[in-house]
Amino acid sequence: MARVCVAGIQMSSGDDVAVNLRRARRYLTAAAGEGAQLAVLPENFALMSQDERTRAGIAERNGRGPLQEFLATCAAELKLWVVGGTIPLRSRDPARPYAACCVYDASGQRVGRYDKLHLFDVRVPDSREAYLESASTTPGRAPLVLETPWGRLGVAVCYDLRFPELFRRMSSGGLDLLAVPAAFTRRTGAAHWETLLRARAIENLCYVAAAAQTGTHPGGRQTWGHSMVIDPWGAVVAAVSTRPGLVLARIDTDRLGRLREQFPVLEHRRPGLARG
Repeated sequence: MARVCVAGIQMSSGDDVAVNLRRARRYLTAAAGEGAQLAVLPENFALMSQDERTRAGIAERNGRGPLQEFLATCAAELKLWVVGGTIPLRSRDPARPYAACCVYDASGQRVGRYDKLHLFDVRVPDSREAYLESASTTPGRAPLVLETPWGRLGVAVCYDLRFPELFRRMSSGGLDLLAVPAAFTRRTGAAHWETLLRARAIENLCYVAAAAQTGTHPGGRQTWGHSMVIDPWGAVVAAVSTRPGLVLARIDTDRLGRLREQFPVLEHRRPGLARG
C-alpha cells in the first residue's frame, strides 16, 4: 500500500463522439500533468444522446474498437491508470449493449472489465422524469475488484450505489478504493448522491473516487455533477460543483490500514445475517 493521487473527471458529454473524446483526452492529460496516477471517467463519457439507437450504433466488440483503443492509448501515452467510465460493448442483443467499464493500467493493458449490474428503471418521485435503462442495456453478471499498485480497486456505476449488498460482496475479499463513474440525474443527485457515496465509504472503510456527468444533455436530460473523493471515515476530501473539470486528491492507503486496525468494523460483520 502507498500514497496515490487520484482524479475524477467531470464532463458534460453530448452526442458528438469525436468532441467528447477530445475533451476526455484533454482532462486525462491535465490529470496526469497534476500528478494523478489513476483517473476515473464518468458514465457515458463518449456519448450522451437523446436516441438510444445512437448508443447501440457505436457499440463495439469486446477488445476491439475505437473507444477501447482511445482508452488504451491514453493510458499508455500518459502512463496513467484509467477507469474508463462506461462505453457500449456488444451483447447477444444488438439493441441492448452492455454498459461496460474497462480499466487500463499505465502500460495501456486492459486489466479489468465491469458491466453495470443494476439498471435504472424508475419514475423519479414528484417529477415527470422516467427512465427504462433495461430497454437499451443488458445488465452485467458479476462485480469487479482488481489488484493495483496501491491496493484493491472496485468499480461500480451510478445506480449501483443504491445496493449496499454489492459493496459488501466486494469488500469481503478486500476493497481499498472504489471508483464510481456516474450520470446521476439532477433531482436524484441533489437528494442522494453525496449521502450514498459517503455511506459506501463509511460502511466499507474504503476511499471512494466518483466521476460524474454534469449539466444539460441532448434531449434535455440534466445531470448533477459534484464529482468528489471521499476518505474511509466519510469525509469529502476534494470536490467540484457543476462545471466540467477535475477533482484531485492524494489518498493514503497506509492510513487506511491503520484505521482498519483501530476500528475493525469489517471484522465484526456477521455474514449469516444477510442470508435468506
